[in-house]
Amino acid sequence: MQQEVIRIPKERVAILIGHDGKTRKVIENSTKSKLAIDSKTGEVEVNFNSIDNFKFRKILMIVKAIGRGFAPEKALLLLNDEFTLQIVNIEEYAGKSTKAVNAKKGRIIGEKGTTREKIERETNCRLSVYGKTIAIIGNVNEIPIALKTIEMLLEGAMHKTAYAYLENRGTEFEL
Repeated sequence: MQQEVIRIPKERVAILIGHDGKTRKVIENSTKSKLAIDSKTGEVEVNFNSIDNFKFRKILMIVKAIGRGFAPEKALLLLNDEFTLQIVNIEEYAGKSTKAVNAKKGRIIGEKGTTREKIERETNCRLSVYGKTIAIIGNVNEIPIALKTIEMLLEGAMHKTAYAYLENRGTEFEL
């Protein structure tokens, strides 16, 4: 049996559990796992009765994705073997300043959500900008393109430069 404890934000615990425990049951039934959730601390103990490390990592990703702002339906996309989760810590680019973190978040979201939508549309990935992180769920072949675009924006590249990279799918493009 494999076991690990993950801490998610307390305000995300209710989403992980779901109305009448529905989300928790869906996750447990879909993954053949058990979740012990402490709503006071946000700690989630994940128990998986198998030695399949790949599937265990997938379960952990689903819990982390919900903790990073994804709706359970989007987090469950991670059940697909071709999908993975990538989390970017905005403080690595902005420092600890709340104002700087919020400015970087704004660059990723864009006016009326246009930048985020463009990244999602071009890469078929899903983004969640939550707290001090940007989480990406997508196909293992598409995530590097979404990630590079996000990193470019976090490092201060002009939006049109990041869009050009994105539209060229990372090929034949020199900065």
